[in-house]
Amino acid sequence: MLPTSRLLIVGLLALAASLSGCASSSGNAVRSGTAHAVTSTESLPAPDTTAQSGAYTGVDNYRVGPQDLLEITVFQVPDLNRTVRINSGGQISLPLIGQMQAGGKTVPELESEISAKLTEKYLQNPQVSVFVKEFTSQRVTLEGAVKKPGIYPLTGRTTLLQSIAMAGGMDQLANLQGIVVFRMIDGKKMAAVFDLKQIRAGQAEDPQIYGDDVVVVDQSGSKTALRRIIEAVPVLNMFGVY
Repeated sequence: MLPTSRLLIVGLLALAASLSGCASSSGNAVRSGTAHAVTSTESLPAPDTTAQSGAYTGVDNYRVGPQDLLEITVFQVPDLNRTVRINSGGQISLPLIGQMQAGGKTVPELESEISAKLTEKYLQNPQVSVFVKEFTSQRVTLEGAVKKPGIYPLTGRTTLLQSIAMAGGMDQLANLQGIVVFRMIDGKKMAAVFDLKQIRAGQAEDPQIYGDDVVVVDQSGSKTALRRIIEAVPVLNMFGVY
């Protein structure tokens, strides 16, 4: 592709953010105009903050919050093991401890505090492990021609079709062949175009969606920058970086 065409795609990606119906940090990143266009899911790996399995990689720095699901185990004391969801006030309830504040703490901090509380009256040097099974920080932004644009939590493995369903599906003006996913990969802002007709027909992979992804659904018949990006990609679902 000629250098001028490359610059055109980069510029259009910046303008595409104007379709946004809500603000997000990922959307602001797209507005910086440094995204690269790709045309295949195999060349669009998991984002920088997420492992290929879908697990959040920054667990030691992550601060748990409301609606996170925690798996808490105490070594050799199975009766104290619990899987608990943090309530809206940031609290959890554990055997022997009762209500305690979990929200705002990192996993190591929470492990230390639970261990300290158990040591006060009941156990000697308990070995406590906390595993975050569901991260509410894993969120996807749905914009453009969907019924309910917004930011939605990912509570498990989620595909592109499932993410669009979370936003109430596409509206009547949606262009099924113009679904763009924006993602941060290796410090670069990247984008890929998908055709939902092909995905629904089993002719193309239904790609996995990760936390911090921005999914923008094109409007049929539109003359927006997003449409020009879609038309600039020669073959849908075939990977290559521009």
